Amino acid sequence: MTRGKIQERITDQNPEFHITEEPKGKKENLLLNSERPTRVLRKTSHSQGEDGALGKPTRPQTIKLSEKLEGTKTVFKKFSERKWPLDIHPLNKSLVKDNKWKETDVAQETRRSFLQEFCKKYGGVSRPQSHLFHMVSRIYVEDKHKILYCEVPKAGCSNWKRILMVLSGLASSAYNISHDAVHYGKHLKKLDSFDLKGIYSRLNTYTKAVFVRDPMERLVSAFRDKFEHPNSYYHPVFGKAIIKKYRPNACEEALNNGSGVKFKEFVHYLLDSHRPVGMDIHWEKVSKLCYPCLINYDFVGKFETLEEDANYFLQLVGAPKGLKFPNFKDRHSSDERTNAQVVRQYLKDLTRTERQLIYDFYYLDYLMFNYTTPFL
Repeated sequence: MTRGKIQERITDQNPEFHITEEPKGKKENLLLNSERPTRVLRKTSHSQGEDGALGKPTRPQTIKLSEKLEGTKTVFKKFSERKWPLDIHPLNKSLVKDNKWKETDVAQETRRSFLQEFCKKYGGVSRPQSHLFHMVSRIYVEDKHKILYCEVPKAGCSNWKRILMVLSGLASSAYNISHDAVHYGKHLKKLDSFDLKGIYSRLNTYTKAVFVRDPMERLVSAFRDKFEHPNSYYHPVFGKAIIKKYRPNACEEALNNGSGVKFKEFVHYLLDSHRPVGMDIHWEKVSKLCYPCLINYDFVGKFETLEEDANYFLQLVGAPKGLKFPNFKDRHSSDERTNAQVVRQYLKDLTRTERQLIYDFYYLDYLMFNYTTPFL
């Protein structure tokens, strides 16, 4: 692929207007093992998966829209007077006391440099082309230790959110926070909940982290999680639409409940430019979730070395000495973790062309984070 084509992919990130309407009333109490709250519909061009139900895009309220647009004009005017992307800062390693992190540190510096050079070479962007509030909508904020964490589903995000809850004083241990409290509790703040000054100041002064995963592994992991186990959201919303469009002569039961989607059918949906139902954060590209060529991340962790990277990061930000990144599987704990061997089992039903098309779909993620392509 030519340099021009790569630049097109990086700069072609103009999502539709993104607004989250919060329910009126008092904030809910912090109950780490409470019942799952009612899912809130969100007006967005992307499905929010765990965070919200998918619906057809609806017209936002005129007043809120105009307020957001005015805010965007103001911030883009400010950005045009500043350097963009944001400067990358050297990691503060003064809190790292022992030498056991040398290899992890070398790997970290290599990743940061690689991503920075990639974006410098192919980005071709002087200021953000996407809506600011959308760009930062997946970033969680922990003010006490000055952390910004961009959520990439299926790359350790559930346990990362547990860690953020502990760091912010919302829980004493990551091990007694339920899955529902992590994903539905609304206990953590997101960067798009702040005003423009709050967003910009945090982007420039907090330690920004993103954790990624081999794109093919992440895709298979998402499929297994959402379609191979009972799910009251993904089966009726995604499953029914996928079966209806990609399974000839589907039986009435499958059409009615959306269960039993096959991986090949899921891949056909993913690669279809006219999908019957929108994208979802669990298989969306990292380049569109976290905008790594517009937001210079100070720390790039990988799922493949998750524990080492995460525990090193905790040292860097001055986390309590006894706090370690949890290594338990958040859900379906009896299932084998999705690894290269598991991925090959799923890919064997695909043609070489289909495998190549998946690689093409995640092309930027492969390049940005220096992943090889062993599955082709």
